[in-house]
Amino acid sequence: MLTRAVLELEGYSVAVAGSAPEALDRLRDATPDLILMDIQLPGEDGLSLARRLKANPASSMIPVVALTAHAMTGDREEALHAGCVGYISKPIDTRTFGAAVGRFLQMNGDERLVAG
Repeated sequence: MLTRAVLELEGYSVAVAGSAPEALDRLRDATPDLILMDIQLPGEDGLSLARRLKANPASSMIPVVALTAHAMTGDREEALHAGCVGYISKPIDTRTFGAAVGRFLQMNGDERLVAG
């Protein structure tokens, strides 16, 4: 996964979940500093999962950034309405992706780890 490789090269610790159930399972074991959420997860779209995370007191404070390959009019607003703190379009720019993630972490006052 390109996003993982780029972030690890930038020095981030990255945990990956391939589906909504796997993401929820991982969140029971650890609390990441940031979640990069593909809005097209298998089984449940990422925005629905973001809404669920924001509704749960145990995960509501974890910032979520939406990732999508379908940057269409209204997508950014929909992601923000679902509780995401930001939005990144794919394909990612490997030269700027790590810095973009760093800015989202700084918004949260943290620079440790990302789940995606």
